[in-house]
Amino acid sequence: MREPKSSPLPRLIVGILFAGVILTTGFLCLIALNSGPAEIATVKMVFGLIVLWVVLGGTLMHHFRDRVREYIQRSSPDWRVKFVLFTTTLALIEEAIAVLMTNLAPFLGVKVGEAYLTASTNYLDLILFHSVVVFVPLFIAWAVLLSRYDFSPFAVFLLFGLTGIVCEAAINPAGAIFGSAIWIFIYGLMAYLPAYCIPPDRGARKPLWYHHVLAIPVAFLIALPLLLPIIYVLGHVLQHPPRMHF
Repeated sequence: MREPKSSPLPRLIVGILFAGVILTTGFLCLIALNSGPAEIATVKMVFGLIVLWVVLGGTLMHHFRDRVREYIQRSSPDWRVKFVLFTTTLALIEEAIAVLMTNLAPFLGVKVGEAYLTASTNYLDLILFHSVVVFVPLFIAWAVLLSRYDFSPFAVFLLFGLTGIVCEAAINPAGAIFGSAIWIFIYGLMAYLPAYCIPPDRGARKPLWYHHVLAIPVAFLIALPLLLPIIYVLGHVLQHPPRMHF
């Protein structure tokens, strides 16, 4: 599936979002300069994540999207399985970058735990008990939605980015809203390329405007039967701390 080259809207929206990323980061820099070493270190971590995941990762995904799609579509598993595996892989990469930034705290002039992007400095702890383990049901939900509706890759990018804002708002509402442009890129890039690689002849119908509006709540509803047991096991069976721990 290819975005229409004649439409300037995706490029315009990406430009607006990236301008939002720059403004948000700039504002954080101003706050950090008038605060302390921990705030400055945190901004540097955010900047590192933006450069490595949003700028470098996003550029590579866009540049090699056709080659990746050709390779993915030649592989044997069902496209839904490939979509979930691909999104999960990209989420694992993004979280690896984020936890790397957190572990760089001593090199940024602060102790571990004084500045951070992730709930833990341990990568396996992070993905198995905090982040990716919760993302997977949402990836599965989007595979279900995409089997029925032919959302464009760019629409999936935006909608999953907005889904990320909802997820972050459950932890830090103010931070989710303030950093919304950044979160859209961080989460949206997990789903853009996998959506681009979906076969167009899968029998899905073109979504109407209200399908886009309902996509996010419906995705959460589809994911709920998997999300609730995961949350219960993490919080009540394993009694794993839900917040930051270093």
